[in-house]
Amino acid sequence: MKTSKFAEINRRYKTPQIQMSPAVKLALLALRLYLLLLIVLLVVKFISLLK
Repeated sequence: MKTSKFAEINRRYKTPQIQMSPAVKLALLALRLYLLLLIVLLVVKFISLLK
């Protein structure tokens, strides 16, 4: 019984219901790139501390 309820919820929200403007998409892309840059810097700092 729970499985069918979950399946119905998953089916309903499978596709996004909101439309994003190009500015929002660009901002999200910039945030992703910034996050990747921070992760790379963290890894580089960690490696440099090990040496």
